Amino acid sequence: MGDREPNKKRLLELLRAPDTGNAYCADCGAADPDWASYKLGIFICLNCCGVHRNFPDISRVKSVRLDFWDDSIVEFMTHNGNLRVKAKFEARVPAFYYIPQANDCLVLKEQWIRAKYERREFMADGETISLPGNREGFLWKRGRDNSQFLRRRFVLLAREGLLKYYTKEGGKNPKAVISIKDLNATFQTEKIGHPHGLQITYRRDGHIRNLFVYHESGKEIVDWFNALRAARLQYLKLAFPELPESELVPFLTRNYLKQGFMEKTGPKQREPFKKRWFALDCHERRLLYYKNPLDAFEQGQVFLGNKEQGYEVYEDLPKGIRGNRWKAGLTIVTPERRYVLTCPNEKEQQEWLESLRGVLSSPLTLLNRLTASTESGRSSR
Repeated sequence: MGDREPNKKRLLELLRAPDTGNAYCADCGAADPDWASYKLGIFICLNCCGVHRNFPDISRVKSVRLDFWDDSIVEFMTHNGNLRVKAKFEARVPAFYYIPQANDCLVLKEQWIRAKYERREFMADGETISLPGNREGFLWKRGRDNSQFLRRRFVLLAREGLLKYYTKEGGKNPKAVISIKDLNATFQTEKIGHPHGLQITYRRDGHIRNLFVYHESGKEIVDWFNALRAARLQYLKLAFPELPESELVPFLTRNYLKQGFMEKTGPKQREPFKKRWFALDCHERRLLYYKNPLDAFEQGQVFLGNKEQGYEVYEDLPKGIRGNRWKAGLTIVTPERRYVLTCPNEKEQQEWLESLRGVLSSPLTLLNRLTASTESGRSSR
C-alpha cells in the first residue's frame, strides 16, 4: 500500500536530487520530466512517455504528480534513477549514433527508445557494434520538378565515401554520385509532410542540392540516417587524423539553426520585395534562400563571416526603404553588399536576429576548414 502525499513528496525530491540525472528526461534530455517508467526506474517527459506506452511488456508509466504510487514502487525508483539506468542501457552507444534532444522529431526519439530498451542494442553484454559498411535499399524520393515521391534505390559505399541513387531498380548507371565529404542529413518531417521525412543535401556545381526522402518504416529511415553519420565519421577521421573522435562527432550531421519565410529585395534595394524560404546553416555559416521550401536548388546563398571580417546584422531597414507586406526588417552587411530582409512579425524578426548574431560572433569552425570555402558569398535575385 502507500500514502499518496508522502510518496508524491518523495518522488518530487527524487526529481531534484543531485547526481541522479532525474531533473532531465532519461531519453531526450527535456527539463522537468513529469512522468516515470516504474518498470525501468526512470523519469521521462510527456513525449517520450507516449513512446513507452507502446511496449508495456518492457515499460509501464505513471504521472509523478497525478497517479497513486505504492511504497514498493517508490522504493524501486529510489534505488534506480536516470543515471544508473542510463549506465546500463547506454553502456556502448556508438559515437556515430544520433542521440535525440528534446526538440527533435518523434521518429528519432521512438527509435532511440526502442533501440535502448526493446532491442537492447547498447548494453555492455551485447554484440560488439562496428561502423556500418555498405548499405543498400529503397527510399521514396521527391521528384526534382514535381511533388511526386517515387521509389528509388540508394547505395551507400561507406569506405569509398560515396552515396549513389538509381532511377531504375536494376540500373547500372546511378542518377547521382554523392561524396560523403559534402553530405548532410537532417530530419525535416514538417517541411516534407511525412513523419519519417529526411532531407539529404550535398554540393553540386557550386549549389546546394536537396534530396527529400522517406521510408515507411521508422527504423529503416533512422538506420539510414545513422549509416550516413557513420560514413561521415569514417571520412572525418581520415581527413583530420590529429583530432580526437569527440571533436569530430558534432560535424557528422547538423540541423538548420533557423528556417522560415522572409521577404528580400535585390542588390540595389530598389527592386520589389519577394517572398523566399530561408535556411540558416550555422556550421557552414551560410544563409540559403529558396523560392519554395522543397526546391531542389537554392536561389542564392550568403556566406556569413564574423564581425572582425566586416560582417554585421542590424535590426530594421536602411533609411528610405520600406517593406512590401511585412514591416519587421533586418539588414545583413557583408564586405560586398548588404541584404535587406523583412519578417512576417516581430517575433520572427528577433529570432532571426538572435540566430544571425550568434553565427557572426562565433569563430570559424572545423567545417569551414573542411569545405575549404572562405568566399564572401554568392547571391542571385
